[in-house]
Amino acid sequence: MSKTVHYLKDYQAPAHSVSRTDLTFDIQESHTDITARLAMRGERAGAPLVLDGTAELISFKINGEDVPYTLDNGRLTVAAPPEGEFAVDIRTCVKPSENKTLMGLYESGGNLYTQCEPEGFRKITFYPDRPDVMARFSTTIIADEKRYPVLLSNGNKVGGGRFSDGRHWAKWEDPFKKPCYLFALVAGDLVCTADRFLTRSGRSVAIEFFTRKEDAIKVRFGIESLKHAMKWDETRFGLEYDLDVYMVVAVGDFNMGAMENKGLNIFNTACVLADSRTATDADFERVEGVIAHEYFHNWTGNRVTCRDWFQLSLKEGLTVFRDQEFSADRASRAVRRIENVSRLRAFQFPEDAGPMAHPVRPASYEDMNNFYTMTVYEKGAEVVRMYHTFLSEAGFQDGMKLYFQRHDGQAVTCDDFRAAMADADGFDFNRFALWYSQAGTPVLDVSGRLKDENFVLNVKQTVPPTPDMAAKQPMQMPLKTGLIGRDGASLEFEYQGKRGREAVLMLTEAEQEFVLGGVAQDAVPSLLRGFSAPVRLNYAYTDAELALLLAHDPDPFARWEAGQTLLRRAVSANIAAAAENRPLPDHAALLEALGHVLAADIDPAYKAVLLAVPPEAELWSDMENFDPLAVHRARKALLDLIAARFLNEFHALNQTAREREEACPNPYEYAPEPAGWRALRNVCRAFILRADPAHIELAARNYGAMAHNMTHEWGIMSAVNSNPSPLRDELLARFGAKFAADPLAMDKYFVLTASSRRADTPAQIQAALRHPQYNAQNPNKVRALIGAFARNVPHFHAADGAGYRFLADKIIETDRFNPSLAAGLARAFNLCRRLEPQRQKLMQAELQRIAAVADLSAETGEIVGKILA
Repeated sequence: MSKTVHYLKDYQAPAHSVSRTDLTFDIQESHTDITARLAMRGERAGAPLVLDGTAELISFKINGEDVPYTLDNGRLTVAAPPEGEFAVDIRTCVKPSENKTLMGLYESGGNLYTQCEPEGFRKITFYPDRPDVMARFSTTIIADEKRYPVLLSNGNKVGGGRFSDGRHWAKWEDPFKKPCYLFALVAGDLVCTADRFLTRSGRSVAIEFFTRKEDAIKVRFGIESLKHAMKWDETRFGLEYDLDVYMVVAVGDFNMGAMENKGLNIFNTACVLADSRTATDADFERVEGVIAHEYFHNWTGNRVTCRDWFQLSLKEGLTVFRDQEFSADRASRAVRRIENVSRLRAFQFPEDAGPMAHPVRPASYEDMNNFYTMTVYEKGAEVVRMYHTFLSEAGFQDGMKLYFQRHDGQAVTCDDFRAAMADADGFDFNRFALWYSQAGTPVLDVSGRLKDENFVLNVKQTVPPTPDMAAKQPMQMPLKTGLIGRDGASLEFEYQGKRGREAVLMLTEAEQEFVLGGVAQDAVPSLLRGFSAPVRLNYAYTDAELALLLAHDPDPFARWEAGQTLLRRAVSANIAAAAENRPLPDHAALLEALGHVLAADIDPAYKAVLLAVPPEAELWSDMENFDPLAVHRARKALLDLIAARFLNEFHALNQTAREREEACPNPYEYAPEPAGWRALRNVCRAFILRADPAHIELAARNYGAMAHNMTHEWGIMSAVNSNPSPLRDELLARFGAKFAADPLAMDKYFVLTASSRRADTPAQIQAALRHPQYNAQNPNKVRALIGAFARNVPHFHAADGAGYRFLADKIIETDRFNPSLAAGLARAFNLCRRLEPQRQKLMQAELQRIAAVADLSAETGEIVGKILA
């Protein structure tokens, strides 16, 4: 397994540009013939012409003539190409039905689809496959009309017709320059669900969603989500759609969530299809968010794209921030923000603390597919959010406007974005560049005291070492702060000549002191409001102070964080007590605080997140030499205690939530209000069944009456899923039989199977591998069963290493046909070096077994190698 490392410092502008790319796809029964004509120009005298490609090459000509070339390791090189402008003609042949990588042109369900980001276009033809080569594309598709009645590509359709032999053709023109990673083609037997959107300038845009016939009933919510996103982008950012048609195609075999190809988005079915019978409220929210994300890429990713793949967060971090803001404006802003932070802490913080740690803009990579990470996306979004926090909405929008004025139609860098933000507002962001070059989660150690009617905060900042860099510099970041009086009132104070109840403190040094003036009484600082920076924050709050913040802090995140801190402390106390063979603490202060939460008259969705105990992955994200099962048992004991203490309250709250849900218009369809009551009901159900396992009998008897939609079904099934009663098996079998014909609902069946904490779960997973609806080559199915198992703490981290061995087997099997999927599964081993010695040894043995596979892919090899290094 050879390694090629790419370095940001080695970037050079392309030696040859492409002004126009004309493609013809002749789709045959067993293969597809592709003709490409490239209008090229030399940009650096004497430089060889280098094209990337792994497809079968049939012919290669320059200006109509055969020329000598070499073809080695996926690179076609012409040593002495013509100077100035010239034409390149290339013919290739591909076999989509044999392409199981799901990159390039591949077959799924008899239809043809493409996925080209980041480097899939080279599997189609030979091309300078890099983001900074931008060209105008035309695409002609020829195919049998009966088998492939729908022929789609980027841009606007400009022609089409029929041949006498039963074949037909369509031609598409994209008027905007784009890199080849944004190319898309779809050919197949699909149905179209259509709508229209009227832009603010009065243009009527056709909206077309293409699906299998049986899925057409599930796209209406996606269409409405798209229209909301289009309107929101016009209103909030002043950005209007620029083509005559916007197309979305749903495919069940897809490595990613969705792809923003210009005008022709290709979506994993899980991110576009939704109806209340088969999709949970969380699924609806995901569909809305992902559709918005891909649409927002039209400007932040397509019109302005990234110069090189090191700059991936330029488009992804910015667009995640935009879709987060859209989702926050559509429903509960407080809950959406907490969900963002929970996801960051559970997945990105461990990434920052592990062997795959890398900056938002990586300095190097071996395989680019491995850098579609939580750091690039989610931490990248937090970096964008910090610009917004420093500049406020008006200043941030000024920066966005300048960014588009300067760079529309260009491939640019994270530094270009930072310069636009700085120049539009006259703000010094020079030190902010460190967020793009330093990995790791900064730690803030804060202390505070009242002194002479001033509240003085001392902040110490450290950035921990990571595998790529030991010594780090302090970062520039906003620390949004308030003060809460001991009576629970928000206090006014003066900072930098302004008086108010909140201030944004700017951190730039390893240690700083901030004076909040005019404070006449002792106070409890409310820190990191809104999670104003992606950091770990330590402040020596007493439990009573945390309870005060939980009860009175007006900032929803800070209030939630106070409760989470109390819950984390309780789990830690349980771990310590168990290790010393002491009785577990009674957690009286925590239970009293939770009692206030249960009784509070607050938004039900917000109450549901206030009652959520942090997941294991978040709890151990800053632990070293730990036993995952010890954390699991300590967390379980805390959940059991809360359930038993408040069983009556959970029953009463569940009844109230049911009544309030049923009082909503169309109560069982997705909308933010009934979804909030359902979220609270499912929290109550989980606690009730935890405190009273025999309640499963009532749940089983009344399942049909209670399961009004998939959110209810999922809540009930999740609550009973680890119950040892045979009734759980009966309910799961009933669920599987009910949804046997629905692939997305069956994904939930496999998740339930793999995530159960019952002793017989490994045997049930083995049975699921033979289930007629399980397909080991479908990424959704693999992530549902194998991926869910890797998050099942007691079984994946079994003391005998059986869980590690099972996952390693599946990684090796999957890598043979889909390296991207296998590499994603391998990330479950990221915490290897932080485990206690025995489990670390068992996990290392499995990683070494994977690494020893003779034909292991570069993608999986990079992940495994970095974990072992």
